[in-house]
Amino acid sequence: MSNTLMWAWSGGAGLALGLFFFGGLWWTVRRGVSSAHPALLFLASLLLRTSILLAGFYLVADSDWRRWLACLVGFVIGRLLLIRLIGPPGTRPIPSDTPSAQKDKGHAP
Repeated sequence: MSNTLMWAWSGGAGLALGLFFFGGLWWTVRRGVSSAHPALLFLASLLLRTSILLAGFYLVADSDWRRWLACLVGFVIGRLLLIRLIGPPGTRPIPSDTPSAQKDKGHAP
């Protein structure tokens, strides 16, 4: 396989890994607000997302720094794309079924 095609494949894999990692983070934060055990959910999500990310980077890059770089660039593009699709932090409303959305908004907890 040519170097250009390999770098493009590495960048695409990095994009997929970025979408998975940050999409999973977004899902975890949305579900963690209403979870009965949010610390367990956040810890399990962190370990799962990080393990898959590191394994993906390791398999894709195969000890070539240029493929590591292409994968990293794809990962960052995945983050930017997800921010573009979901919106910047703090701009999306909290779902109405979460406890924080059901509290009165006139006072501190």
